[in-house]
Amino acid sequence: MFTDFFIKRPVFSAVCSILIVLVGLVGYTRLPVKEFPSIDPPVVSVSTTYPGANPRTVETEVTEILEAQINGVEGIKTLTSESRESVSSITVQFDLDRDIDIAAQEVRSRVAQAVGQLPDEVESPVVRKRSGDASPIMWFSLYSEDGSISNLELSDYADRFVVDALETVPGVSNIIIGGERRYAMRLWIDPQRLAARNLTILEVEDALRRENVELPSGRVEGDATEYPVRTLGQLQTPAEYENLVVRTTPNGTQIRLKDIGRAEIGAEDERSFVRFKGKPAVGLGIVKLSTANILEVAAAVKAKMEQLSPNFPEGMTYQLPVDSSEFVQLAIDEVWGALYLATIL
Repeated sequence: MFTDFFIKRPVFSAVCSILIVLVGLVGYTRLPVKEFPSIDPPVVSVSTTYPGANPRTVETEVTEILEAQINGVEGIKTLTSESRESVSSITVQFDLDRDIDIAAQEVRSRVAQAVGQLPDEVESPVVRKRSGDASPIMWFSLYSEDGSISNLELSDYADRFVVDALETVPGVSNIIIGGERRYAMRLWIDPQRLAARNLTILEVEDALRRENVELPSGRVEGDATEYPVRTLGQLQTPAEYENLVVRTTPNGTQIRLKDIGRAEIGAEDERSFVRFKGKPAVGLGIVKLSTANILEVAAAVKAKMEQLSPNFPEGMTYQLPVDSSEFVQLAIDEVWGALYLATIL
């Protein structure tokens, strides 16, 4: 009966077929291209840094206090936590029918209430919604072929000249620098010399906080002129740090930092670094926007790196060891192959 209706009306059948083809063509041009479907579960993470604390201290002084507050939020499905050296990580998964924006706001309110119970040295907790598209789609390795460029120099160059350029590529959300090592002033204190002068490391820290600061100094005004005054209070070079006065004794003798140790420019964190093929390197992870086409973003980023590479310092080069867009392209090629085969059959 249904088939007879279309057989007896060939014009109507042709129009329906054309409409189906047109709808298919329009839908094809608007299909998003991703490796996985867009699934954003209602998950909120809370990250807190407690510099210098061991895992047990982090658990008792930070994690347990935050957990006790967050437990009262409505609609929690699971709550998991991890206490590592200097870092507390709490992951809260809510029921699927829970609005993630409202849930995140409630978690922020609970965390704000608990901040007053945390130690003073703890940095402000960071509450963020976990997105399913937050993982990098590709990783570039920026490394030194001859090993003449250190991780510090690679990190500094990538941060100054590569990251900003890649973030301008359409569809790129942000760039992750893996193994980044930032320049910092490192102070090495000799414990024997420190004890010989009856000093503690806390006194050295207090001296740094007190002396290494730049404060507003107002202005000098005249009848027809006005000059802003700037006090150069921040220390810049190792020599300036070594001349820092830690304590002045009752007889007027000044104990400087160079009397108990030394200062040098080095990496902010010496415990992590990246090597590629045994050479110093940094990783550049490309995170795309959730609505962007992974193939278009990958092609644009590769073209941008090709454009930037001629300006790299001598001895610096890059490779692409991880590229998830290749798997998406292979899957699309398989779909086209299946369509061709179906059409022939």
